[in-house]
Amino acid sequence: MPRLAAASLAGTAIEFYDFFVYGTAAALVLGPLFFPTFSPLAGTLAAFGTFGVGFVARPLGSVLFGHVGDRHGRRPVLVVSLLLTGASTVAVGCVPAYDTIGVAAPLLLLGLRFLQGLGLGGEWGGAVLLTAEHAPPGRRGLWSSFPQIGPAVGFVLANGVMLVLSATLTEAQFTQWGWRVPFWAAGALALLGLWLRSSLPESPRFLEIDEPARVPLAEVVRDHWRLVLLTAGALSVGYAIFYTVTTWSLAYATERLGVSRTVMLTCIMAAVVVKGALTPVAAVLGDRFGRRPLCLVGCAAATLWMVPMVALLATGAPLPMFLGFLGALVAFVTMFGVIGAYLPELYEPRVRCTGAAVGYNLGGVLGGALTPIVATALAEQAGRVPWGVGVYLTGIALLSLGCFALLPETRPVPVSAVRAVMD
Repeated sequence: MPRLAAASLAGTAIEFYDFFVYGTAAALVLGPLFFPTFSPLAGTLAAFGTFGVGFVARPLGSVLFGHVGDRHGRRPVLVVSLLLTGASTVAVGCVPAYDTIGVAAPLLLLGLRFLQGLGLGGEWGGAVLLTAEHAPPGRRGLWSSFPQIGPAVGFVLANGVMLVLSATLTEAQFTQWGWRVPFWAAGALALLGLWLRSSLPESPRFLEIDEPARVPLAEVVRDHWRLVLLTAGALSVGYAIFYTVTTWSLAYATERLGVSRTVMLTCIMAAVVVKGALTPVAAVLGDRFGRRPLCLVGCAAATLWMVPMVALLATGAPLPMFLGFLGALVAFVTMFGVIGAYLPELYEPRVRCTGAAVGYNLGGVLGGALTPIVATALAEQAGRVPWGVGVYLTGIALLSLGCFALLPETRPVPVSAVRAVMD
């Protein structure tokens, strides 16, 4: 289990590094470089639009790789998804800007971002299932939390590289070539991930399946459609919180409040480090008290904290901003620390890779793709404090709270009993 957990953590860290480095670049430099004919606001919105394409591609990736995972095993998914995401990320760093190749530049950016999302859509399901299906039932939450720590590690790594470059390069150097370095580094990280995953064993639960599903997506749509919609709605608040903190707030504070990139990246990274450290703590609590109670508590906390978080961000002062981000991410990790065990437990093994991944990534479309765009538009019409953003996030949290309330508990309920509740 330690070797499996370490390999899953490393793989998700690398894949999410690829995904997050694009979000940071979108907030800082992609608008002027790839949409120079737009106004500053329109350029930011367009950059966030290409950012959102990755989320739209993720459910498609979960269908594609979920089919592979349910038909041929969890392990092949980990290798192919890592290759796809790594190669497309390196390619983003090689795309010339608009002033070199014109409209082809944003089109290439859009296509490569789509491929990034496609690969990441398969990564989460494969990594979490391989760990969860090897873990003993009483510690499934703990071991399944290690892939969930990966996004925090990937984010800190991506933004740490950006922070170092931003602090050591001039503005002109950073804009001209410095922002590309983290994308090029993705190639070396992908090779490391492939080496770590080359000797992983196949999931014992998959090997026990007598007759794999012929068309997993068809079975999921026919038998589990309500469960997929509820999990997507429930998880949307987590995505909304995370990308408000890590992507939208970075653009808002640097462009509207005049806060330096270095200060913002430091505040965000510090909050994400704490979030990563608390992930296994939430998972252990989930093993002891159940998955659903933790999700309900975290979602309720998010409902109460969204408006204060926006108010603290609007101060532009490092400590209040950090505290606002920290409160939001503690609510986030209370939910998402147990998701690695909760979602697989909701689905029967023959369609688990497809069902869990589709529900997880549809939540990303609802909460992650739209939030930076909507928040940017709402903040543009606001004064010093963008209260509309807080109200919007509170609304998403209430939606998720209702969805979590309708989902069943899974610990220690067997899948057959869960299925009866959902049917």
